Amino acid sequence: MELNVIRGPDIDLGQIIEEIRTTLTTADENEITDEQAMEAIEDYVLRDKRLAMRSPKETRSLIRRIFYSLRRDLDILQPFIENPNVSEIMVNGKDHIFIEKGGKLEQVELTFDTVEDLEELIRRLAARVHREINELNPIVDARLEDGSRVNAVYKNIALNGPILTIRKFPQKAIDMGALIGMGSITREAADFLEKLVKAGYNCFISGGTSSGKTTFLNVLSNFIPKDERVILIEDSAELQIKQIENLVRMECKQANVQQKGQVTMADLIKTSLRMRPDRIIVGEVRGKEVMDMIQAMNTGHD
Repeated sequence: MELNVIRGPDIDLGQIIEEIRTTLTTADENEITDEQAMEAIEDYVLRDKRLAMRSPKETRSLIRRIFYSLRRDLDILQPFIENPNVSEIMVNGKDHIFIEKGGKLEQVELTFDTVEDLEELIRRLAARVHREINELNPIVDARLEDGSRVNAVYKNIALNGPILTIRKFPQKAIDMGALIGMGSITREAADFLEKLVKAGYNCFISGGTSSGKTTFLNVLSNFIPKDERVILIEDSAELQIKQIENLVRMECKQANVQQKGQVTMADLIKTSLRMRPDRIIVGEVRGKEVMDMIQAMNTGHD
């Protein structure tokens, strides 16, 4: 469900949200249910004279807006995360939000109240994967619990304000049968690739942005024999490999504010060779770690 909130010039929605937050906190917010929180928000909005003279549709939208801000981690973006028809969410500063729906881009009539609200959301997303974003580390890649990829750019290098991009992953994993059914690949090519993977050939997948590289790698991973030990290395974890029991997942780590603690893709590739792998999967290479990967192939690893 999408939100369209119409606010009068004299309404400080941020202040109202903080007032309701205080009310919920006083009522022991951690123990009340979403239903109880919604009832409290509805009661507050309907009684507040500042919010009078609004249509029923505007009132419902306002109540949902406040609820998502207080009870959902993704604030006003939560409805788009929950909408299965939305594949990408793009926030260009606090006032411009776009979504990709059915393969088409559209702007939504929804904005963050302040730049600080957007920044706080980005910091929360980064903190989930133990990463930081600030003026010293202005770029972050992360992922949500459902596997969706998050990229954020801080305001000191983005001239129109903080930038947030969320690429959602389908809830149902795509397999080779689905790709064949969509005409993305022929049955003959699929059978050939299955034989290559099972035989342990080294495989590279390349392509442009949003061309389906990660999806295709996920599909090919289904052909890996289940009794193998697989080391999975990613810059930001997003691959969904579930059929392998002996699976080691490793993710790169950015340096902290003291510029310490960085773990690069090259570091992980080197250490993976000492983990007795039958097969190594590298989610993405774009720099000098390519040489480390090629050297790993020379040692006989697939």
